[in-house]
Amino acid sequence: MVRADLAKDPSQVAAMFDDVAGRYDRTNTVLSLGQDGRWRRHVVRALRPHAGERVLDLAAGTGVSTAELARSGAWCVAADFSLGMLRAGAARQVPKVAADAMALPFADAVFDASTISFGLRNVVDPRGALTEMARVTKPGGQLLVCEFSTPPFAPMRWGYRWYLKHVLPLIARRFASNPEAYTYLADSINAWPDQRSLAAIIATTGWRDVIWRNMTFGAVALHHAIRV
Repeated sequence: MVRADLAKDPSQVAAMFDDVAGRYDRTNTVLSLGQDGRWRRHVVRALRPHAGERVLDLAAGTGVSTAELARSGAWCVAADFSLGMLRAGAARQVPKVAADAMALPFADAVFDASTISFGLRNVVDPRGALTEMARVTKPGGQLLVCEFSTPPFAPMRWGYRWYLKHVLPLIARRFASNPEAYTYLADSINAWPDQRSLAAIIATTGWRDVIWRNMTFGAVALHHAIRV
């Protein structure tokens, strides 16, 4: 079984997600204590897509987030570099494209909005991915990043890190097809910038008016921005 490390070699990360694809959605629901569906609904509400718009859902995995966005009537495409994940979501009736976040296979300014949920953290160069997302998004279009983050309240932050270190591996061994992948998950969350730092990064990559909102006590944050 493949386990990526914090160097985030794209071939290793893609292979790791191929390994977990079959049980990915179910494992996410268990590990998030059922919060994953709520997080997806908040993404849709924050983005407010509507019929006639084109939405890029990058790092879409099995397309579960893309299908949620598509219920708005917008044309939404699921893009991911893990073919195993895209195949695992074959039953979801949304367009699917194999795509590297660092070199998106789309023309300039073709999307009204670009979103990435729990995927930016896995890209070898997050700034490069955000810049690519800006390239394919129309001026004035939206960005929505949903990602694990840092609880601002110290006791909650301690409890969150304890869960990642001690509880998450136990659950992963029970439900995941590749438990080692979830060790990487914990490591990558701990190494990820906090809300303010991520907002500062986004603001340097072709986006303006960056704001964020915490969910689940700050364990997850939504960052919204507008294409310059």
